[in-house]
Amino acid sequence: MRHPPTPAALFCAAVLLLLTGCSDGGEKKDTKPPTTPTGVHAEAGSATSVHLMWHAAKDDKAVTGYELYQKGKRVKTVPGDRTMADVEGLAPATAYTFTVRARDAAGNVSPAGPAAAVTTPAPTPNDKKPPTTPGKLRGTVDGQRSVTLSWSGSTDNFKVTAYDIYQEDTRIHSVSGTETTTQVPGLRPGIVYTFTVRARDASENSSPDSNSVDLTTEPAPGKGPSTAPTDLTTEVEKGRIELSWLPPDIGGAVKSHELYLNGRLGTTIVWGAEPPDGRATYTMVVTDPPGTRYSVKIRAKLPDGKWGDFSAQRTVVVR
Repeated sequence: MRHPPTPAALFCAAVLLLLTGCSDGGEKKDTKPPTTPTGVHAEAGSATSVHLMWHAAKDDKAVTGYELYQKGKRVKTVPGDRTMADVEGLAPATAYTFTVRARDAAGNVSPAGPAAAVTTPAPTPNDKKPPTTPGKLRGTVDGQRSVTLSWSGSTDNFKVTAYDIYQEDTRIHSVSGTETTTQVPGLRPGIVYTFTVRARDASENSSPDSNSVDLTTEPAPGKGPSTAPTDLTTEVEKGRIELSWLPPDIGGAVKSHELYLNGRLGTTIVWGAEPPDGRATYTMVVTDPPGTRYSVKIRAKLPDGKWGDFSAQRTVVVR
């Protein structure tokens, strides 16, 4: 005759299940590091800064970050979606070597690849004059995630040491002062990007912005047409800024837009039952002193109630 298990036996069985059951069905610990970053390249951006670039590493889960080392000492960490970074605060006229390692979420770190060597230039004393403005910026789309930019070179009273590429007022890339073309990777599919270029010398003097260029990466498979407003133009007058654009063609009326200033929501532009045909316009009253700089972009509210993609960005200066 079988007897029911005693409370002690049940307790022991429960403890055994906790000790063994979880390990049998649980996820295995990630002990595999990412691959080694390749193609590490270093360019001196000024007498005290260096721009590093590399090819993305791979991981069985995901690369969550990159660690930059100078002679074995970690000097900077960037997110896993970045494959370039600036190292600043360096000494002028000094040789440096840099390596890059990839890290995953479990803390596994890849080996370091071959070191990239670079020498910062000597500073130019009392140089306060910036380079001339880069000209004729143009670009082509290279698919879903990169574009190629080209421009006319600048001149400087000493020497142009770098060209800085900006995307919506944020520096995202730099190349040597001898180069006038570059590829910008790491973009997202189906997004409009606005680029400008500035020239820089060894004393960190930067030129004014080049002309801007708008480029829309190819959409991802299965994604519909862009929902971004297009052909955004600005006209600055004393005390006001006139905006004009084409609402997206989305098969329905666009009754409202959001206006973003310097990356933050400034106001919502709402029309009545019948929005304007063709181009939309809006007058923004400004009370800031002359010389105040604004970055402007807009997006439309779609018929399904969701907000669409952002337009290209425009930069205006108050008069």
